[in-house]
Amino acid sequence: MSTFMPKAGQVDRKWYVLDAAGKPLGRVAAEAAKLLRGKHKPIFTPHVDCGDHVIIINCADAVLTGNKLINKHYYRHTGYIGHLKSVRYDTLMNENPTKAMELAVKGMIPSNSLGRNALTRLRLFAGAEHKHAAQQPTVWDK
Repeated sequence: MSTFMPKAGQVDRKWYVLDAAGKPLGRVAAEAAKLLRGKHKPIFTPHVDCGDHVIIINCADAVLTGNKLINKHYYRHTGYIGHLKSVRYDTLMNENPTKAMELAVKGMIPSNSLGRNALTRLRLFAGAEHKHAAQQPTVWDK
């Protein structure tokens, strides 16, 4: 018996909605990363992009447990010597909560072409409304 290896054209992509309201940011990001990679499917193959589309709503209502809201920082470098910029997560969650969720999901997928393609299927919204109702997304509650 041979092992089934899906080709790129044989993958059917579904749309899922994750609600981040009141849930830890990392737990929601881990579920989103699993759906984007396609690890929940029985046809998962590591070298084939077989993930689904993911819509995360209520990113502004996601919580950070413990003292992470004050102690955790997002660092970025401008490219100039000595220009390391730092933003605390309480500021980041107030100003741009979708950026915080995007950074969490991006850290949980591979840093290669499969991961970059997976991130294009991630849609983030700070509130409860999203503009992808025409795709008839399914609510993911696992």
